[in-house]
Amino acid sequence: MTTQFDPQALAEHYAKATPQEILSLALEHFDDLWLSFSGADDIVVLDMAWKLNKDIKVFTLDTGRLHPETYQFLQHVREHYGIKLEVLSPDHLALQKYVSEKGLFDFYQSGHGECCGIRKIEPLRRKLSGVEAWITGQRRDQSPGTRSHVPVIEQDQAFGNDANPLIKFNPLANYSSEEVWTYIRMLEVPYNTLHERGFASIGCEPCTRPTLPNQHEREGRWWWEEATQKECGLHAGNLIAKN
Repeated sequence: MTTQFDPQALAEHYAKATPQEILSLALEHFDDLWLSFSGADDIVVLDMAWKLNKDIKVFTLDTGRLHPETYQFLQHVREHYGIKLEVLSPDHLALQKYVSEKGLFDFYQSGHGECCGIRKIEPLRRKLSGVEAWITGQRRDQSPGTRSHVPVIEQDQAFGNDANPLIKFNPLANYSSEEVWTYIRMLEVPYNTLHERGFASIGCEPCTRPTLPNQHEREGRWWWEEATQKECGLHAGNLIAKN
């Protein structure tokens, strides 16, 4: 990381900047920069980044419980952009132990925290431990209860620390769902076909369902839990630090 990079000052300076301006800043300052792509509507930030740098490094989390449509979409994205998509998988021993002890659907009774910790958090922590900066598709409107103060740039306190700082870019923080879908339609960007079936927010198959008219998109995730708990942990550490 360049010694001149001050995430807090730059977050204020770029607070109203376009996603492309924020992405350009990230690409200018960091060589070891990765984009996190989930196979949902964060395709927009991937498309923007790819148009700025065809060699953008991209990873995705394969929890082992994704929809078939999501796996198909990941392959479509790989071919459409001609990119190498690094796939992160859970530690098989930790996952085997969890499933053997608690089964495949324990989260309906015990909450999604432990399952997400094994299938998502640990692989992400493993990846980010050797990375300088990463890009996400987080938006403030995705979850007003937990993401309403997401900055466009931040020092990641969940997966980094002062000794080994990790910078996190959220170029779409100011974007609305409407703007995301206007971009997808106008530029004919590929998208997950689950969206055509009412899935606004897409995660693992057992934890995601279509939303009804006028429901917020996060109501389709972990619907059996209290609304303020609808984070898997990928971003929760930073969100808690700000609230």
